[in-house]
Amino acid sequence: MTKTEPATAPLLAALRGERPSRRPIWIMRQAGRYLPEYRAVRERASFHELCTTPELACEVTLQPLRRWDLDAGIIFSDILTPLAPMGAEFDFSQGAPRLAAPLRDERELGRLRVVDPRDELGFVAEAIRMVRRERPQTPLIGFAGAPLTLAAYLVEGGGSQDFHHFKTLLYSRPELIVKLLDTLTDQVALHLAMQVEAGCAAIQVFDSWASILHPGDYRRFALPPLRRLMDRLAPLGAPRILFSKGGRGNLATLLAAGADCLSLDWTCGLADAAAEAPGSVLQGNLDPVVLFGSSSELVCRTQAVCRAGDRAAGHVFNLGHGILPQTSPDAVSVLVETVHAHRQEA
Repeated sequence: MTKTEPATAPLLAALRGERPSRRPIWIMRQAGRYLPEYRAVRERASFHELCTTPELACEVTLQPLRRWDLDAGIIFSDILTPLAPMGAEFDFSQGAPRLAAPLRDERELGRLRVVDPRDELGFVAEAIRMVRRERPQTPLIGFAGAPLTLAAYLVEGGGSQDFHHFKTLLYSRPELIVKLLDTLTDQVALHLAMQVEAGCAAIQVFDSWASILHPGDYRRFALPPLRRLMDRLAPLGAPRILFSKGGRGNLATLLAAGADCLSLDWTCGLADAAAEAPGSVLQGNLDPVVLFGSSSELVCRTQAVCRAGDRAAGHVFNLGHGILPQTSPDAVSVLVETVHAHRQEA
């Protein structure tokens, strides 16, 4: 935390389990295609160039902060960024990320190497420093993919409906998956540490594919590396947020990972989670599609999420997943104003 970033910033206070003067809000994928200014930048630069060019990453990170009084920025990058220097570079030219040669046996997986991100991914750190210079008063969030999610991408070669190849390897050669998860845990820990050192005040780990495993397999394979990751990040002092998509059946397991805040998708009842995990700090979890409805419905449902969040030890308002590209910025204005107008129930 820098001297220009007050410890009383609503986001940081809420992540400590305190009750700030206003409910903090930031939005997953808040720098993205729903903003015309973002689309203008994309007309002259590819997604890969945005992620790897500090000046461009800084610009698109700042765009939503210029429009709205959001309580945090999140550095523009991608969860797959740390994989290229490890020996697995994804191609984003066709939209969805694809790996030319998926890693599906011992020899292919053995090619992965843990690297120093300060040498190989310095453009991420430089983008963070640029944002901090431009916007020192606003906490900046760094992020990375969870080991399970990154492993699934590597073995499958991209996204998938059923992750057939990844799950087949897990069921036939579980020791290879365990080794892969350990390697990825080491890399993710270094990547997040670099982001905190560069100026991020909090970090979020995205387990985007948590729902592909049976809860028992999630506890066996995904939880141990998550615990190690959170333990390694704890000395950095930055609050640790864990987001799990489809984690409704894994709440107790996710809490056991040791994050400071659990971010829930919209399929989880926020009030139910607060009751099941008293004393926990929660984040979320408005369905992103609510922003396509009427303004009155958006206000009503936003207020309901805030009231449910009142039952948690601390609450950071967010969507239950990333904002959709077709979202109107006007709806985001209504959302931010409604969240900031909420007052904590006694």
